[in-house]
Amino acid sequence: MKKVLWGLSKFSIYLISYLPFPILYLVSDFFYYIIYYIVKYRRHVVEPNLRNSFPEKTEAELKVIEKKFYRFLCDNILESFKMLTISRNSMKKRLKFLNPEEAERHFHNGRSVLATGGHYANWEWGNLAINLFINKTVLVVYKPLGDKLFGALLNKMRSRFGTIMVPMKHTLRKIAENRHRLYFAVFVSDQTPTRHESNYFTEFLNQRTSVFLGIEKIAKTTGNPVVFCYIDRIKRGYYEARFKTIVEDPKETSEFEITEIHTKELEQQIKARPELWLWSHKRWKFKSAE
Repeated sequence: MKKVLWGLSKFSIYLISYLPFPILYLVSDFFYYIIYYIVKYRRHVVEPNLRNSFPEKTEAELKVIEKKFYRFLCDNILESFKMLTISRNSMKKRLKFLNPEEAERHFHNGRSVLATGGHYANWEWGNLAINLFINKTVLVVYKPLGDKLFGALLNKMRSRFGTIMVPMKHTLRKIAENRHRLYFAVFVSDQTPTRHESNYFTEFLNQRTSVFLGIEKIAKTTGNPVVFCYIDRIKRGYYEARFKTIVEDPKETSEFEITEIHTKELEQQIKARPELWLWSHKRWKFKSAE
């Protein structure tokens, strides 16, 4: 029965991926009303996340952000399904990396790049499109989903243009395998660690937040620069991305400095346009012992 349901789901995803964008967004508008008003998908998670992150905002202001988020979430899900069939030319038109020369600057100096960002705007398109703008080995570190069938399909989407998907627990091994060539490694910095994965907490969106230290550890070990990747939504179905080097020489930084820097960069991005972050994510599963 499970295989039958998965087969139907997979067929539906492929069918959606062939829809022209104007029709895709009509479907998204319909899904928004179902998900927000009828199913009320994860509103018990989104509402306290927003309230705790922005205590200075009124309930009316928070409600506006919440509704904008759910509209974008529906767009984001359906746009992600388009990754199955979207052409290279269409992808390059819809997500433009404005300054790939910032990464090339480091490659020219013989250094690989460690890039970080969050679940912000269409990060999935970023995973797919980066190989169209960076002419180096691209490694995307990810946390495997509990649903292995959907996880495999998602990785197939992400890697269509050459991206190499790396399970989080294999990160060090894959970095070591590529140490003799230049690479561009992507880390999503706002994953939620389990209690045994990180004991480091920082202030993020007005809350004590557990943060992975993997980016910092790898940067200090390899000496490679850390670049923050901003993705912004220009209009429906169109995005722009840019790179900003936030750490030139990791070995000159103090303990936790890199982690604090990239966390603050993401926080500033979220505060500027909060509706584009993944508020339905259970980012604050457990509290600091402090």
